[in-house]
Amino acid sequence: MYRYNDTEIVVVQGDITKVKVDAIVNAANNTLLGGGGVDGAIHRAGGRIILEQCKKIGGCPTGEARITVGGNLPCKYVIHTVGPIYKDGKSGEEELLYNAYYNSLKLAKEYNLESVAFPSISTGAYGYPLEKAMKTAIKAVIDFIEEENFPRIINFILFSERDFSIYNDYLKSLLKDK
Repeated sequence: MYRYNDTEIVVVQGDITKVKVDAIVNAANNTLLGGGGVDGAIHRAGGRIILEQCKKIGGCPTGEARITVGGNLPCKYVIHTVGPIYKDGKSGEEELLYNAYYNSLKLAKEYNLESVAFPSISTGAYGYPLEKAMKTAIKAVIDFIEEENFPRIINFILFSERDFSIYNDYLKSLLKDK
């Protein structure tokens, strides 16, 4: 566990669909209609209500975020955000990824959701290099905490041991382990 201002930042290796927080963040695609990886797992575990609400929303541009109920998940809400497909690192990917994290936190604040869990957005099928994506994610989170002093808890839920180690080592060097 790490602390930045009044926010706890927790890094966990595990399954985001099993995390009990106010909101989990879904690494969605533009249609919001489900897909592979984290997106598919959240839709399967959350049940039909999530898909029904996503259909009503009608999609989400890259870098933005939308919210639905959590359905059968242990969270109250799912914040769906769309990260960029990685091309060459010079096509606006960093700004779009930053916005995906930042806009997810803006929605969390709007709904007063004090605990949020993020996966590693865009690092699966979208091909974003993990170390670059992780630094952008953490910068967006820290910038939001500095500006808003919110939320109370941010979890990074990483599926693989490698991803967990990379996030954990970086945060340890950045924030000093508490």
